[in-house]
Amino acid sequence: MTLEELMNAPAPASQWVLERDCAETGLNPEDIRAEMLRRIGEMRSSIERGLKTDAQSITGMVGWNAKGLWDAPDALNAPLLRRVQAYAMAVNEENARMGRIVAAPTAGSAGTIPGALIGVADHLNIPDERLVDPMILAAGVGKAISKRMFISGAAGGCQAEIGSSAAMAAAAVVELLGGTPRAAVHAASLALMNTIGLVCDPVGGYVEVPCVSRNAFFAVHAVSAAQLALAQLESFIPPDEVLGAMASVGRLMPAALRETADGGLAQTPTGLAVTARMQGKEGQAEGDLPGGMTSLPMV
Repeated sequence: MTLEELMNAPAPASQWVLERDCAETGLNPEDIRAEMLRRIGEMRSSIERGLKTDAQSITGMVGWNAKGLWDAPDALNAPLLRRVQAYAMAVNEENARMGRIVAAPTAGSAGTIPGALIGVADHLNIPDERLVDPMILAAGVGKAISKRMFISGAAGGCQAEIGSSAAMAAAAVVELLGGTPRAAVHAASLALMNTIGLVCDPVGGYVEVPCVSRNAFFAVHAVSAAQLALAQLESFIPPDEVLGAMASVGRLMPAALRETADGGLAQTPTGLAVTARMQGKEGQAEGDLPGGMTSLPMV
């Protein structure tokens, strides 16, 4: 499956994806729909849990962000923006607390699709049953991406992970709102092209900082891509060429920028000091920690 094939599929694109999947796997389409609805329920459950608690993650780096945003006054008077961000962070903070989430397509990017798709649906009072087809389309986009590159930060940087989830989410939102297969694929392409080069630099190697807030940002990114595509704006570079460019950049990216915690934010003085703290080196004297910093208290 290529993005071009998906773009030229008859509407709705999700039905085309479902028919191909059933032909390949022999599964019953109604069983697939039922399983997808169950997974949507799991996503919603992780959102609800994440918005109600400010319990810290195991490392203590995150855990209060989603609830803090959800409970705070809406300073911009932008309820959709706040909802999408809070939903995305709620899921990823649940992941950081070792709670139950749906990897979509990975645990580190698990908040992007529910943040964007369920966030938009709740904003517009759309029931979960109508999210099944958009989720099937999201899976089809993810499959097309996976044919060209690995969907993991370790293989291709965060562009491969959060970029893929943003593309999947963007296509899903377009289908939810009645867009064409062409618009859905161009939304995915717009989301992908604007993540090319994004490194994967988790502090201490934990999927917490910057991962929780990154899901919030890229859930909004996905909604923005959907809005552009629904207005018939398209990617100047054909979608499969965008995907090829991302794969090429991923192969060129040094290992230090691919989830090893050897580059980026993970190697800042604060990132190194927190890492040392998590590794039990908090008793070292000032200057002994990487970057010449003392150990930091965990909030």
